[in-house]
Amino acid sequence: MSSASSVSLPGDPPGGPRAVAVWSVGVSVYFVAVIYRTSLGVAGLDAADRFHVNASALSAFSILQLLVYAGMQIPVGLLVDRLGTKRVLTLGVLLFTAGQLGFAFSSSYGTALASRALLGCGDAMTFISVLRLGTRWFPAHSGPFVAQLAGLVGMAGNLVSSLLLARLLHVLGWTATFAGSALAGVVVLALLVLFLKDYPEGLEPEPLPHQGAAYVRRQIAASWREPGTQLGLWVHFTTQFPAMVFLLLWGMPFLVEAQGLSQATAGELLTLVVLSNMAVGLVYGQVVSRHHATRLPLALGTVAATAAMWALTLAYPALTGAERAPMWLLIVLCAVLGACGPASMIGFDFARSANPPERQGTASGITNMGGFVASMTALFAIGVLLDATGDDYTVAFSTVFVLQAFGIGRILRLRKGATRGEQGRLVAGRVETEQAFGKQGRSSESRVATPE
Repeated sequence: MSSASSVSLPGDPPGGPRAVAVWSVGVSVYFVAVIYRTSLGVAGLDAADRFHVNASALSAFSILQLLVYAGMQIPVGLLVDRLGTKRVLTLGVLLFTAGQLGFAFSSSYGTALASRALLGCGDAMTFISVLRLGTRWFPAHSGPFVAQLAGLVGMAGNLVSSLLLARLLHVLGWTATFAGSALAGVVVLALLVLFLKDYPEGLEPEPLPHQGAAYVRRQIAASWREPGTQLGLWVHFTTQFPAMVFLLLWGMPFLVEAQGLSQATAGELLTLVVLSNMAVGLVYGQVVSRHHATRLPLALGTVAATAAMWALTLAYPALTGAERAPMWLLIVLCAVLGACGPASMIGFDFARSANPPERQGTASGITNMGGFVASMTALFAIGVLLDATGDDYTVAFSTVFVLQAFGIGRILRLRKGATRGEQGRLVAGRVETEQAFGKQGRSSESRVATPE
């Protein structure tokens, strides 16, 4: 017997090879955006030398980039709902490519900051657009798995940063590496313009009349009133940031300066985070698609495991008298951090289930703000604490526990309301589906009974 979640409703996208091809073009844009976003993570020490800045000023690169990214999420969601995926992605590619190119030729701290802000603005337009593209081309029951695949492709972009850009940076130098990587933006822009379509033929959404500020207020208010949207935001907030902070900026300095590893070995551990993310993403996507009840246990379990591994890593020297954490512990820490990204994707499923198609972009934008606000806060706090304590990474990384505790409190407060709302929508959906199939059945019977 088919589950209710797998029933194709009238108007549900069919999926298939054409959907995969179009979606692949969209997700390739996100792939390149993540390469650019995480390129600073492998170049953090080089950037400090190039621009002659301390830890707080270095963290400002990523903080500004994430500030722009987080601030753009709701506007981008509204734009995607209103203008469609192709237009928003095109603008995003132009902006993040210009930002990467500007960063390549920046010789001062100010111009480099401006370039990262431009990059963050373009990057902000990619993931929400890819999520929307998935809902337009694939059936609803495939949503969690398609979203996890998008996250997996993004982590592949992170892998390119960790493996390729890190090596090119030390072989070719700053300008040649970052300017050469900007060519990838030109390639995906051509693919986007030539091959991407917003939706399958015959499934065009009804055009929305222009309603100005009233439309904006109504979209945001209606999305936020849903407990599922709020729960999605706090799940994303609590799960994503530990790995994001580690990969985006502070992982390399922590492993090199605090743990005494070489940059090559530290790069391999950063790569392990990415590989773990990709593997866990496939597992989480399959599990959540088949068993929706596992969403919150998976998210909270990931938070608990992350907190436990960070606590053990930071406390190990005090507990054992050793100078640093052993390699096996750092390997386990990085493997566990790899689950943070897939766990954060669960937040989008809470928001998707709580909102109708015409609000998916806005709801996803609200959800996506969570992890990036948390990451921005952690990046800033770690940089300030490192400067204040003389590079005491144990104190600085204790920020992780404060943010996790705050997020868990919000999740536990919202979970019951979100569950009740989702159950109500499932019941209403079953009734609507039964009525639709009932009408089709009665229509067929009447045709059979009609004499020729």
